[in-house]
Amino acid sequence: MDHFCCLKSSFAKLVSTRSSCDTGKGKNHQGSIKYGFTLVKGRANHPMEDFHVAQFVQLQGKELGLFAIYDGHSGDSVPSYLQKHLFSNILKEDGFWEDPAASISKAYLSTDKAILSHSSDLGRGGSTAVTAILINGQLLWTANVGDSRAVLSRKGQAVQLTTDHEPNTERGSIENKGGFVSNIPGDVPRVNGQLAVSRAFGDKSLKSHLRSDPDVQGTDVDVDIDILILASDGLWKVMSNQEAVDIARKIRDPLKAAKNLTAEALKRDSKDDISCVVVRFRS
Repeated sequence: MDHFCCLKSSFAKLVSTRSSCDTGKGKNHQGSIKYGFTLVKGRANHPMEDFHVAQFVQLQGKELGLFAIYDGHSGDSVPSYLQKHLFSNILKEDGFWEDPAASISKAYLSTDKAILSHSSDLGRGGSTAVTAILINGQLLWTANVGDSRAVLSRKGQAVQLTTDHEPNTERGSIENKGGFVSNIPGDVPRVNGQLAVSRAFGDKSLKSHLRSDPDVQGTDVDVDIDILILASDGLWKVMSNQEAVDIARKIRDPLKAAKNLTAEALKRDSKDDISCVVVRFRS
């Protein structure tokens, strides 16, 4: 229990300050794996709605790298809640060490249930999520709901680890639940004409037509893998996976790589909030 109290405390520290541009960096105990992150507020006339996690922790004799991007919409309460609670909910699942994939899926669903039960406090908004758990630098578990994305570099080639959950690709599920997909208003497919992703945390008014179960993938971290990028769609709307990998691989410092990626997205006229975590292996 004390382990999880410490985890919750460390996540709470991440939200102690907010600004229009947050940056930071860190490394594992051995110094062989380094990370950097940058979050930049978009041009929309609302507060920053992206949140992140990037840290290494010790738990039950293992070193865990915990990385995440939470891209909120219609307010920042839900992504803030995820930043504080999602990883601790995953790690306190009884079967996490035996079956990480099942535990991650269960925690995503239970966390969404908790968010919906607190909707009077958290409001009507929601959030996407992409999470990555690195166990002893050797095994990587990624998961997501929505269109925040995880991409790694294997021998310099971009490999997307997550699935973009878009209304058109999951139209059948939405319609089977009584919802619909419409390009009106605008030219982007939206659930019930409102939300541009088909899976999300929160969004109580749309939840009967949405899903919150994640796609989960395990990856062995071998010598061919050198970079992991987690980012919100503010980056991916204007940049391909391979372009992001090419930019990040040219820069040894992952913080500088994250800054370069967000700067390039701004140069390409991305208007959304842009959040990026870059992890470099074997530094």
